[in-house]
Amino acid sequence: MYNNVTVWGIHAGAMGEVDKLFLNKSNPSIAIGWPEMGDLSLIKQDREDFKDKLKKTYPETKKGAIPTSAGMLYRFIYEMKQGDIVIYPSKQDRQIHIGELNGDYAFDTGYDKEYPHLRSVKWLKHFSRSDFSQGALYEIGSALSLFQVKNYADEFIAALEGKPTAKKDEPDETVTDILEVTEQSTKDFIYKKLSKELKGHPFEHFVAHILNVIGYNTKVSPEGGDGGIDILAFKDELGIEPPIIKVQVKSNDGDVTPEKVQALYGTVSNGEYGLFVSLGGYSKQARAFAKSKSNLRIIDGDELIELTLKHYEKLDSKYKAIIPLKNIYIPTQVEGQ
Repeated sequence: MYNNVTVWGIHAGAMGEVDKLFLNKSNPSIAIGWPEMGDLSLIKQDREDFKDKLKKTYPETKKGAIPTSAGMLYRFIYEMKQGDIVIYPSKQDRQIHIGELNGDYAFDTGYDKEYPHLRSVKWLKHFSRSDFSQGALYEIGSALSLFQVKNYADEFIAALEGKPTAKKDEPDETVTDILEVTEQSTKDFIYKKLSKELKGHPFEHFVAHILNVIGYNTKVSPEGGDGGIDILAFKDELGIEPPIIKVQVKSNDGDVTPEKVQALYGTVSNGEYGLFVSLGGYSKQARAFAKSKSNLRIIDGDELIELTLKHYEKLDSKYKAIIPLKNIYIPTQVEGQ
């Protein structure tokens, strides 16, 4: 019945402030903001024109957000078609409302001046959130106001057609997907922050701090004069008792060559250890060389991020400000279930 139909997700503002407009019994409509853009039908049907208009209307908008915001406005008027399916997860009644778009774009400030861009919709069915898998709920929990539902569109269509969706008596395999996506997004966020805000010598101090919270005392070499050694790490407070660890740090995102790893190892004396820490990776030859030496260790960007997450609560406030993270609880799959 709903073969090859486009499925859209929409939110009624950050706090569900136009929920009453969405679920109005006499004239239900979905809406988006950006009121100062005026009547969108007056803008040429061209994405670049929408971007230009947005930049002129909201000059404070961050450069990276312009394509996303302009794209939502363009989609709302030109890509959403009558007959498309709309999914609205209400924050007010906690239900999933599924309907069919049955009207063209209209600009009307009469109901809500902050949400004047309207499309009429006919709500077809209303569901409890428990009727859907965690993966489906995760997808419609998008941070965007308007988005296309792709990964779990079939699940919502099945619900609309009265077919089985999430099976309550079986494990929800999409829980693992949510965990993996969340973990990867967090790691990507940390990588970007380290790469952009802690290049060069500041990155050396960050690595030294990670070693501190693990339990090592450290001494960072002056900028530009390390002689191949960026950090000295040791267990005793004075740095007299072995073992002493000589650390080389690279904040570049490319692969470290074997020559650089060999150069570090050339500074390591008997009873000492070498540690190479790179925000990027290592060439196959560099990894092979490190593996052949019992007193040499390499850490790549992925492992450094894992250490950052593991010891995040012990990090200094200045690093937490650069990498702001918040503890949240997410679903997980229990083994054997």
